[in-house]
Amino acid sequence: MISVDHGTLVAFSKSFGLFYLIIMSVVALAYALWPANQAQFDKAAKGIIDDEDKPCL
Repeated sequence: MISVDHGTLVAFSKSFGLFYLIIMSVVALAYALWPANQAQFDKAAKGIIDDEDKPCL
């Protein structure tokens, strides 16, 4: 049976978590900067401003 001590498990989980967060950050950045998504983000950014024709009550 393979025995894994606490220190090894903690080191593995810290490394895995670090790489997971780095990969997810790169994916989110790539999605946000992808040229095909520009129109969608522009529409979302202007949608609130274009919808205001009178003051909120």
